[in-house]
Amino acid sequence: MTETKTEEGIGPKRPSPLLTIDSKLSLSLLSLSEAEEIFNVVEENRTYLRKTLPWLDEVNCLSEKISYISHCISDYETNKGIMYSIILNGKIIGTVGLNWIDHENKSCGVGYWVSEECTRKGIATRCCSRLIDHCFNDLNLHRFVLEATVENIPSCRVAEKLGLRLEGVTKDREWLYDRYVDANLYAITKPEWNRS
Repeated sequence: MTETKTEEGIGPKRPSPLLTIDSKLSLSLLSLSEAEEIFNVVEENRTYLRKTLPWLDEVNCLSEKISYISHCISDYETNKGIMYSIILNGKIIGTVGLNWIDHENKSCGVGYWVSEECTRKGIATRCCSRLIDHCFNDLNLHRFVLEATVENIPSCRVAEKLGLRLEGVTKDREWLYDRYVDANLYAITKPEWNRS
């Protein structure tokens, strides 16, 4: 495992707070100063996002978004995860990040969303690709996991475009407001990614 010196001693390397994809698209560590802008993007896309994301009812006001961002910052500081703002042409259009990092087993799981107007442009695929590169090449993680409900065809396509392997279907994986939904579990390992 790539290790870095921390105040506590030697430990796993922390994810970078900024990942550049190109001159127009980048990923930046969530900050409290972005809370209002992110909340507004969620509000504008609430109906669209509700089709696949189970947390919309937990973010009904700015203070709840601030609380969520504070939690993400804490995860980053304790090296348990990271959440990035997706910034396109200087504007936040969504988030992407590692919902969990298992340092002992060198694995992690991604979560993301983009505004409806920015779908079908390859943005989620490019963001996940950059994040996978960072996980494998900079953080020395070994396994990258993406879970998407079987009904979330766009996210399943993202996994397929990235060359992730469908490992199975998890029955009743998530409660989505009024019903349980099954999820496809995709994954890729560092050697597989480096060969692709």
